[in-house]
Amino acid sequence: MFSKLYNFIDMQSNIQFSKKLISLGKLPGMKNKLTLLFILFAFKGFTQVNTKENYTKMQASITMRDGVKLFTNIYIPKDASATNSYPILMNRTCYSIGFYGKDEMPEVMHSPSFTKEKFIFVEQDVRGRYMSEGTWTNVTPQVNPKAKPTDIDESSDTYDTIDWLIKNVPNNNGRVGIHGISYPGFYTVVGALSGHPALKAVSPQAPVTDFFFEDFHHNGAFTLGYGLTFPVFGVQHPQPTTENWFNFQFPEIKTKDGFEWYKSMQPLSKFSEQYKDNFFWNEIVQHPNYDDFWKKRNTLPHLKAAKNLPAFMTVGGWFDAEDLFGPLNVYQTIEKAHPDTYNTIVMGPFGHGDWARESGHHFHSNVYFGDSISTFYQSQIELRFFKHFLKGSGDKNSGLPDAYMFDTGKKEWKTFEEYPSKNVEKMTFYLNPNGKLDKSAAKGAAEYISDPKKPVPYTEDPDQILGFSPRRYMSEDQRFASRRTDVLTFETDELSENITLTGSVMNHLKISTSGTDADYFVKLIDVYPGEEPNSEFASNCTTYGGYQQMVRSEVMRARFRNSFSEPSPLKANTLTNIDFKLQDVLHTFKKGHKIMVQVQSTAFPLFDINPQKYVPNIYQAKENDFVKATHRVFGTSSIEVMRLKE
Repeated sequence: MFSKLYNFIDMQSNIQFSKKLISLGKLPGMKNKLTLLFILFAFKGFTQVNTKENYTKMQASITMRDGVKLFTNIYIPKDASATNSYPILMNRTCYSIGFYGKDEMPEVMHSPSFTKEKFIFVEQDVRGRYMSEGTWTNVTPQVNPKAKPTDIDESSDTYDTIDWLIKNVPNNNGRVGIHGISYPGFYTVVGALSGHPALKAVSPQAPVTDFFFEDFHHNGAFTLGYGLTFPVFGVQHPQPTTENWFNFQFPEIKTKDGFEWYKSMQPLSKFSEQYKDNFFWNEIVQHPNYDDFWKKRNTLPHLKAAKNLPAFMTVGGWFDAEDLFGPLNVYQTIEKAHPDTYNTIVMGPFGHGDWARESGHHFHSNVYFGDSISTFYQSQIELRFFKHFLKGSGDKNSGLPDAYMFDTGKKEWKTFEEYPSKNVEKMTFYLNPNGKLDKSAAKGAAEYISDPKKPVPYTEDPDQILGFSPRRYMSEDQRFASRRTDVLTFETDELSENITLTGSVMNHLKISTSGTDADYFVKLIDVYPGEEPNSEFASNCTTYGGYQQMVRSEVMRARFRNSFSEPSPLKANTLTNIDFKLQDVLHTFKKGHKIMVQVQSTAFPLFDINPQKYVPNIYQAKENDFVKATHRVFGTSSIEVMRLKE
């Protein structure tokens, strides 16, 4: 009985217990709900593993092959011994490991289930960040091959760190795992390239893989919504420190209206004035195209060419506004290039990194997806992976499927033995000028005027615009955009059956424009029925009836339609093909819903505003370069999707 109780508590931490208590009341001796509630909380407190009571802390400055020392915190289970050894689970980060005092420790390590399971937890500041020595480089290029003993990159730093840990941390079992979210996900991927024989398992989560196609760029368009992040990434620290040294470079903002503030910072040359001493901003301005600077920072070719990779479990969120590109492409690269490597992918209904935080009733934006989804992932998926490869047999029989994917329409987990699934049929929807999303092409074109002085907002939520990075828009209601004359909307009739889409979504736009450059922002949307009931947990301000939930979106900067390395202007008023991919989806459009597609040329201030007049470097565009343009989307335009066969 108590094991059932503990499993329930572990899964339901930090949420309201009311409905689950009723079902647990059926257990023998548990008819009294107040008694049950008391026992639940008492038992939870009794079984909670506290880091300070169960771990000892060790600190080290580990010397790399070039002499640079990296600051490292190490947490060792108190019951570790020669006969009770533990594996090492490491996280390397540029965001500060914190807890720099010799007696300072977090309440839990990684998550409650991981703290209870017990590993030797290692946290390290990467070179040039916080308490580590050295010079900071954004997405450090791989040095391959390393010609000299002192050639360094993040792979060599990982190798040297693992080697020191195995030899100097007492009572380790000789196995090492690495995990990390976002930038630490990048360090996880390149750490897997280190080739150290003790490294057995890695879990890159929302990993940065190629900055020209994620985070700061999308298909060449600059992610303006990251405008407040540059001090974090573009200022060198003068010496090892426990404090943020870059705070002085944040812009002064005298308004709470983020939309208007970003408008006041247009054109982008105004950011150059603000960030004139910011090396990362200057790198972006100097490299507007996909040149060698960016290509050297693409980890995927190195992953493709690697040998003897450890087991991989790549993790992402379907609503990750920052790094959706990374997990999908890391997984697919390994799947194609290394078919004998253990390789699985997990995609949940999460925003950036939300699988590491339990919110109880799980929402993204205003959409409710279920309860304790993060805890389920942590305890039933992630922990199983690391236990198997670091404590268990380490063979390929981990008990996990090839792909653990969340259907964001049905709001349930699905498993696949191969991904993308081959059990699909292609469907093509055409953008009919009459506003219909049809199964056959139509003559004519729909048109709209895009005015750079009156850009389409990407969100109705003013609170997210001045944040560190945009997050909630990825599933946000799009009714505000449907009502604009500079947004084209196409939708099907009500569906007579469920349609589950999986895999990537391809856009084939046939356009013409009066300008010589343009952006095209395309959205795939699930339109709820007018009588859709609200969730009992949703905000009173949310109305699900008629809700237009964005399922996926992407922008394409037309100058890059033929090459991301060699941009070219559009020829005004000429039929032109603009083909680009939306990232993958797994979403069931339910019977009675509609499928909608929207097309627009601005999504501000998520992305910068295209002048619509071709200039060699948009970051150096002048105010008089920005012009109105008339865009036409022809009825031969289509969106190509894959329908999962039931």
